[in-house]
Amino acid sequence: MNITLWIIAGLLAAVFLASGAMKLTRSRERLAASGMRVVEDFSAGGVKAIGSLEVLAAVGLILPAALDVVPVLVPLAAVGVVLLMAGAVVVHLRRRETQTVVVPVALLAMAAVVAWGRFGPQSFAG
Repeated sequence: MNITLWIIAGLLAAVFLASGAMKLTRSRERLAASGMRVVEDFSAGGVKAIGSLEVLAAVGLILPAALDVVPVLVPLAAVGVVLLMAGAVVVHLRRRETQTVVVPVALLAMAAVVAWGRFGPQSFAG
């Protein structure tokens, strides 16, 4: 189970690092033009804030455990991802984007598994 949790956390970290970096480095208009039209609902600062949260989530899912420095931050980061993705689900449903809601739901479920596993049976305490 430990290896499975590492793999899930690694996949989540890769997704959120890429997504967050894209939101931090590209303008809101360029993101919208590339197909990420949901950014039209947010200010440029809001998009940058979401990108920052995604990068922090990526870091929090891996580094604390890998460096053995406050590893309890891993499940806390996973809970943060659950909350971030719950917000994404709400935004997509408000925009009536029912097909696009699948990705945030899947990421939410993966983060919930990491949070459950790292708070519970596969915690880093010991």
